[in-house]
Amino acid sequence: MSVAFRRESDDEHLEPTFELPLPPGPNLVTARGRALIEERIAALEAEIAATEEVEAVKKLRRDLRYWQTRRATAVETRPRDDGAVGFGNRVTFVLLGRERQVTLVGDDEADPAAGTIAFSAPLARALMGAEAGELVAFNGRDDAIEVTSVE
Repeated sequence: MSVAFRRESDDEHLEPTFELPLPPGPNLVTARGRALIEERIAALEAEIAATEEVEAVKKLRRDLRYWQTRRATAVETRPRDDGAVGFGNRVTFVLLGRERQVTLVGDDEADPAAGTIAFSAPLARALMGAEAGELVAFNGRDDAIEVTSVE
């Protein structure tokens, strides 16, 4: 019989599923970030226990593997206390004539709408090491950001 007439399995047409990508670099977390990871793992474990659909469980287990890896690689880091911007610090600054305030946190706990940005974000990298009263280069301008306070 010709290969053209054989029935292919439905699995041959499915898109491959990949592991969730891990952000590059160290997995720095705040104490709050570590707690969020633990909460996410507990929620996923409960959801897996309550789910009977095989495909849904596969997706949940993939998510669980991501969060378990993040927990295993987490490095809890305390904020700097020397007056310079670092991981975990809350920074008030002026950018484009508008005052803003952000806290530099780990990749998984970042929520720009809530005022937290990942320490690996371009804005956070520009602010790192700056002190109150300092002008910082950003987006091609040498004096784009004025740091007004560091907590």
